[in-house]
This record gives sequence, structure tokens and C-alpha cells, in this order.
Amino acid sequence: MKRSFKFASLLLAAFSIALLTACAGKESAKGEDDGIGRITLYSPETPDMSKELALKFEEMHGGKVDLQYAGTNVLVNRMLAERDNAQADLWYGGGGILPFEAAADKDIITSYIPESADKWEVVEDGIKVKHQDGKYVGVEVFVLGFAYNTELVSKEEAPKTWEDLVDAKWEGKIQFPNPAASGTATLMVLSYMMEHGEEKGWEFFDKLVENANSIPDSGSGPTKAASMGEAHVAIGFDFMAYEQKANGESVDFVVPEKTPILVNPVSLVKDGPNPEGGKKFIDFLLSKEAQQILADWYHIPINPDVESKTPLTIESVKPHAVDLDIDWVNENYDRIRNEWKDRYQ
Repeated sequence: MKRSFKFASLLLAAFSIALLTACAGKESAKGEDDGIGRITLYSPETPDMSKELALKFEEMHGGKVDLQYAGTNVLVNRMLAERDNAQADLWYGGGGILPFEAAADKDIITSYIPESADKWEVVEDGIKVKHQDGKYVGVEVFVLGFAYNTELVSKEEAPKTWEDLVDAKWEGKIQFPNPAASGTATLMVLSYMMEHGEEKGWEFFDKLVENANSIPDSGSGPTKAASMGEAHVAIGFDFMAYEQKANGESVDFVVPEKTPILVNPVSLVKDGPNPEGGKKFIDFLLSKEAQQILADWYHIPINPDVESKTPLTIESVKPHAVDLDIDWVNENYDRIRNEWKDRYQ
């Protein structure tokens, strides 16, 4: 009898522990996802900033954000390879709208526009802020321009136009990212080709490559190099230079006379494993909380009610904007990138 009671007691204790463990597991799972689940985010944007956004989302909404970082074109190639078994739920950032336009044409992203952006026109103040079929929506505004080391280059000497970059005085003193890997550089090449034609475009890039001392894969790498004196001038986005400047580096930024001014978008990946979670994160990116994080990282937020640390505003940069022929981009995106690789790599 005692043996039976002891066995029953042990069995009851084991059952209780198992029940408590199961309940704790359910509570943990609920606490982890709050019904949202795991969200896989592909992004080439600054990893620390992206992590801050992910943590803020988890704090506000629950869930678990799996952030996967790589260069824009690397991520696009990954999504193409995963087309029949999508692994990502959403894709944020990539050097502006051009890779997103190409991705929409390749049918690897799908339509979703948050309620907060539903009434936006496709083009606002000359800037395309969302896809006409809803396949991406802008999160912030990027300006492509020139970072320069203020100890090596004076404000007066700094280049003011794209053509200034091919002056012989910059030989061995310029860095820009690799268009085969970076969305930033892809934008640089395609926008110049659109404005000047391919013949003049390739002549320009032949000279620019001669003036470069390095062409790294990272979109932010050249700006970091300029801030450390490894280059006099670098091609990159505005926020890259202002982040470095805020950290005490000797760097400043020039908005060229005419240059691409465009939104940096987010998009829902087609047939991703957790589309509802992806939509929730897209909603979050347009929220005041997320926009403030972007503003604190020196980005120009798309929400005009959020004040940024950057000295630039949408109003101040609009006069510098060049028109972008999106149809031309969709037709020539891969061909131009492949020709770049054949010519320079």
C-alpha cells in the first residue's frame, strides 16, 4: 500500500511538473508572439538601427523579429532563389525604389499598403512614394550625394556635381560602392544612364573607376572610409555621412546640384510564411515610434510631424531631384548590372 501511494505520489508530481511546464511553455509562446509569431525581415540597412526597430516592434506588439542582413542585390538574388519557398516575410530598404521596382517586375513582392498611407498619391511633390499597384511603400527619404573628409577637403573644394568627380585631381582619392552588390551604387549607375544615355554614362564610369582607390561591396563602406581619411570623397546616402559626423568623425555631406531623391521602401514578400506579421511590421515602420527611431539615426522621415537630427528636409532637397524613368529601370536593371561586372570586375 505504501509502495502504491509512493508511486502514485511520484506520478502525480511528475504530471504536475509536466502540466506546469506545458503551461509555462504556452505562456512563454504567447508572451513571445502574442499571436503575431516569428517575422523574418530581410534588410540591407544599418544593422544596429534595424535591430533597434526590431526590438521596438517586439516591445510594442510582441512577436519575434528575425533580422537577416545582407547587401541589397544579395537579398534580391536570395528572394529570387527562394521564389517557390519564400523564407522572408518582408523586405525593408535597399538604396531607394529602383530594386523594388525590379522586384515587382520579377513578381517576388506582393501588394500591401498600410491604412496610414492609403490616401497618399503615388507621386507626392515630385517623389514617388509608393508603387502604383501597392507593392511597396516609402518609409523615409534618401539623398544620393558626396561625403567628404573635412580635414582633407575644404567645403569650397568639395565636388558639387557628378561631373566634378571625374576631375583628375581626385585620382586615387574616391570610393564608391560596388553596383554588383549595393543598391546605393545601382541607383548611382542607373540614374546617370537615364539622364545622360549609355554611351556618355559608360565614359563617365570609366573615368570614375580610374579615380577610385577602392570599390567595396558595402553601401556605407565608402562613407566610413572617407570619415577615416582612407578616401577624400565618397559616394553614398546623406544619413551615412551625418551618422559619422555625429560620432565625431571629420566628415560632411554635399547634395549635388542634380541627384536622385527618392523614398526608401518596405515591401511584403510574396508567399512569405507569416504575411500577417509582415503587414504588422510594415504598419509599425510608418508609426510615429518607428519614424522617430529613423529620425534619430539621421534619416529624413516620411512623416512630416517627426523631427529628424539631419539638417536636411524634404522641402530643402526637392529642388535637387532628377526624374527617374521607372520603365527604363525595369527593362535594363539586370543588363546594366551585368555589363558593369563584365567591364570592371
